[in-house]
Amino acid sequence: MYARMTTFHTQPGMIDEALRIVQDLLPITKEQRGFKGGLALADYNTDKLIGITLSETEAAMLANEANGYYRDQVGKIGSFLVEQPLREAYVAGNAEWANQ
Repeated sequence: MYARMTTFHTQPGMIDEALRIVQDLLPITKEQRGFKGGLALADYNTDKLIGITLSETEAAMLANEANGYYRDQVGKIGSFLVEQPLREAYVAGNAEWANQ
């Protein structure tokens, strides 16, 4: 499994609005090839928002960038951002330890 982590810095007080848009995009996100899940983390003290999406394969993760999906979705919250988001990709390890 592969993970894409994107860090956003929003304008002060705009995290809830950005999260609302992300929530509205969830049905479209779930339709992306290889989508396995996602998580949004918010730090209201620093106006920082982290989005994590999980893809079944590296090819699926990269395809969502190549086809413009990722850029289009980030663009929908662009007016709330104070700087360009930071994107990082990871290989997601086995999370079975979380259930122990």
